[in-house]
Amino acid sequence: MPDVRPDRSHDRGVSPVVGKTLEISIVVLYIGLLSTTLYGGVVPDFRSAAGDELADRTLAGATQEVEDAVPPGTATGVDVRRRVELPRTIRGEPYQVRVDGRTLVLDHPDPNVGTESTLAVPAAVVRVEGSWSSTAEAFVVVERTDAGLVVRLARGEAS
Repeated sequence: MPDVRPDRSHDRGVSPVVGKTLEISIVVLYIGLLSTTLYGGVVPDFRSAAGDELADRTLAGATQEVEDAVPPGTATGVDVRRRVELPRTIRGEPYQVRVDGRTLVLDHPDPNVGTESTLAVPAAVVRVEGSWSSTAEAFVVVERTDAGLVVRLARGEAS
């Protein structure tokens, strides 16, 4: 008796193609879900936390530089100019350091990144003023006035 089954030899090549297409679809879906999860929540939170930590360290270093620039006690003939190293960006954005009384405040465009630090300067300091931008050279300048010492955060060339 002759074999009456239909010839399906031309259908055999479809199975591997369909299988590979399904495998690729699953991999693409997995990568898409993983990317959405990471960039939608985990990565931005980590970047904010890392940015806040860098802001804390930057301001702590700047506070130390300002305090070290002020001579102890009642020094006379004071004229101090000192360059302060600041990172150009925190979390990919430039920022400002400003004075609020005797406190240094780091202002950043991201509301999750920012900090402040109180200066421990002698009573001879009558005023702290000025601001720094991370996009310009930063200097701390200490000068004697008739009233006492003035500490100034200066940008660009210290004058």
